Amino acid sequence: MDTMVSAVPPHVDPALVVDFDIYRDAGLLEDVHLAYSALQRRVPDVFYTPRNGGHWVATRHDIIAQIVRSPEHFSTQQMNIPYNPNPPVFIPLSLDPPDNIPFRQLLQPIFAAKSVREMEPDLKAFADELIDRVADRGECDFLEDIAAHYPVGVFMRLMGLPMEKHGIFRRLAEEHFAVSSHEEMRASMVDITGELGLCIAERQREPRDDLLSQLIAAELKDGRRLTDNELMSMVQLLFLAGLDTVTNVMTFGCRHVARDPALQERLRGNPAEAGAFAEEVIRMFGVVNTPRLVVDDIDLAGARFRKGDMVLSILSLAGRDDRHNDDPLRFDLDREARTHLTFSTGPHLCLGHALARTELRIFYEQWFSRMPAFRVADDRDPGSRAGLVMALDSLPLRWDADVAPVRAA
Repeated sequence: MDTMVSAVPPHVDPALVVDFDIYRDAGLLEDVHLAYSALQRRVPDVFYTPRNGGHWVATRHDIIAQIVRSPEHFSTQQMNIPYNPNPPVFIPLSLDPPDNIPFRQLLQPIFAAKSVREMEPDLKAFADELIDRVADRGECDFLEDIAAHYPVGVFMRLMGLPMEKHGIFRRLAEEHFAVSSHEEMRASMVDITGELGLCIAERQREPRDDLLSQLIAAELKDGRRLTDNELMSMVQLLFLAGLDTVTNVMTFGCRHVARDPALQERLRGNPAEAGAFAEEVIRMFGVVNTPRLVVDDIDLAGARFRKGDMVLSILSLAGRDDRHNDDPLRFDLDREARTHLTFSTGPHLCLGHALARTELRIFYEQWFSRMPAFRVADDRDPGSRAGLVMALDSLPLRWDADVAPVRAA
């Protein structure tokens, strides 16, 4: 992205200006969550950075919640930093209420808790399959060998996408979230559209029992089917959300526990606590930062938001806000109450949050019940990817190959 410093608009209080680059700040590239936590403690609750076209940044739970719950002031029609004059449209994410509601209603039964519970045996079997691939090796790159496959494979099976294209789809997702210009964004979407178009055409010719076929045949509340553009837009959103976010949360969580032998020992002794572990991972290691376009003037938290401004909410910082969570930088498996906005809230609450939680819980339960003590293999920590969706570059792990892993039941 263009990191040149832009002129600060006259309506911005100079006391709220902070020179900060969400893509290239050195601290973010070293450890993205620690850097954002440090930033939260030293900057105003909302500040303005002249980098990347100039935009606001919200760092506190209550302000972020108000922004994402107020589409009349903060619209999702522009989900890019810097502002993109020709942004991709992802339905229903890019639509403000009430326009997004019919499309969310179409997807809600698919991702409802009951539907997710029915998937649990398959999730467990797939987790065991991936663990089996690395258990005897004594080492792996958790990102490349496990996390890049598990949620991606779950999503591809749900959608009915051909598993032999796993590598292609993973590469397309990685390239999309690493783009550095609007031109690269357009090129990325052309590549994604081409691959998904082939899958859609195949399901139109030969429907199956999968989500893609369901969407092709689905009817909205007004009785009409999705147009070709609406269908492609929805599948693109599901593709990008399903192939990157859970992968990254899972990897950050595994890095944390790899550094904490006592926590590992506790979880191996009681894998049923994997659910609490997953929830604390979700609170502390959210990966999505969500942009909004100001469509109506509003003053909030001492900031004057004016029509045309861009705003970025750092969702992961909501869970690290000491005004909502005691000792928020402490990873606490026994935390009685957790407050976060990792899945956003309001009209754009992530539809896949139940599936994401279940994927994490089941995978971690299988991992802790089967694997011996493990650690980060290198002396240095892997670097981070910053931006709108945050990630680790890799996660090399090692364990004692002489300690036999527990075989899958």
